[in-house]
Amino acid sequence: MKDIGFIGLGTMGRPMASHLLAAGYHLFLHDVAPISPELIAAGGIACESARQVAQEADAVIIMVPDTPHVEAVLFGQGGVAEGVSKGMIVVDMSSISPLATKEFARKIDALGADYLDAPVSGGEVGARAASLTIMVGGRERAFNAMKPLFDAMGKNVTHVGGNGDGQTTKVANQIIVALTIEAVSEALLFASKAGADPALVRKALMGGFASSRILEVHGERMLKRKFDPGFRIELHQKDLNLALEGARALGLSLPGTAAAQQLFNACTALGGKAWDHSAILRALEVMAGHEVAAA
Repeated sequence: MKDIGFIGLGTMGRPMASHLLAAGYHLFLHDVAPISPELIAAGGIACESARQVAQEADAVIIMVPDTPHVEAVLFGQGGVAEGVSKGMIVVDMSSISPLATKEFARKIDALGADYLDAPVSGGEVGARAASLTIMVGGRERAFNAMKPLFDAMGKNVTHVGGNGDGQTTKVANQIIVALTIEAVSEALLFASKAGADPALVRKALMGGFASSRILEVHGERMLKRKFDPGFRIELHQKDLNLALEGARALGLSLPGTAAAQQLFNACTALGGKAWDHSAILRALEVMAGHEVAAA
């Protein structure tokens, strides 16, 4: 399998596609924005529509922001479904609704193709470093066929079950990430307000049971006040909406997730929907009337 379609070439999709080109795959590309000249120079071929991408490729990868965008790419006018051929594989690597994913999979299956939901974790840094965590739902045969491509884009690739299970796993991931960012924010805010040096507190905690990748990476962002987005608050809000909608449908209570979402909402009210999600700290700082570190 060498001819691959890639639709959605933004912050995440562009470096992911570049890794596939570097691995020797022939890429047919489509995006709502102009295609990066670097991708064309590396051998990518621009297509006028998602349908054309599907007509040219053996497998199509989609990487767009939200559920309605995936639906439009798949089933809108000039969409992937109009160009699907029997035996091809359609892979959605966006982070979207698990319930919608199952419906999309049924429709693609009816056309004779396989469907995988394969959302990722790791943000722009992971996309650029080809170190993404990729959680895949769908038929094992399709997963096995796509595994070499996943390996070119990530380091931790897991087949977690059937269609929708990949998206469910991603929602679970986003719950953990949001609550851990909130915990790190509260801890550093508490330390700073109490008069301790938050940088030294973070250093000490990195050697103990509280150590985490989020304390390491986002804790440093908080101390340096670097909230330029690796993963925007508005995107994390979208993911937590999926968690809370799913919880409501399942009859679950997710109080920590709801609290984190309210803090993201507060950041948005402060004009920060495009801040990095580590800036959840800023909502807590406003309530405390205190900043962890000087800008």
